[in-house]
Amino acid sequence: MKHTLSVLVEDEAGVLSRISGLFARRGFNIESLAVGPAEQGGVSRITMVVPGDDRVIEQLTKQLYKLVNVLKVQDITETPCVERELMLLKVNASTSNRSEVIELSQIFRARVVDVAEDSLTLEVVGDPGKMVAIVQVLQKFGLREIARTGKVSLTRESGVNTELLKSLEAKV
Repeated sequence: MKHTLSVLVEDEAGVLSRISGLFARRGFNIESLAVGPAEQGGVSRITMVVPGDDRVIEQLTKQLYKLVNVLKVQDITETPCVERELMLLKVNASTSNRSEVIELSQIFRARVVDVAEDSLTLEVVGDPGKMVAIVQVLQKFGLREIARTGKVSLTRESGVNTELLKSLEAKV
């Protein structure tokens, strides 16, 4: 199972290196990683997607707390969250299929950010599932390049679980 960890750290040189080193020494992979300033000055938020069962994640959490600059670690996998990812996607788009590529990209609310003679560059923002879906749909045109950020996530203050709402809606 994939877990999403939200880690608050002191914004100092080498913190990310120590955290990634901890994972590497224990043979764990980090599937997604996003780092940026948090709401407090001098503090950064690291959002990581890590594969492992509950026991493994509990061990990693304990190990993270042993690092000097780590302030708080939360496994937010089961917590209602707002999750987003950004992807830039360069797609083959000749004059014959350009309108179809644009039409399909609009379904995903993707924006065209660059137009070339034989390609389009799209900007897509959304949850990780949306990223997978648009890649599958546009695959038939030929994908030249993909650049994705890691997942960023914040817990929902409202406590509303959108995944639960989606599953209830699907049953109706």
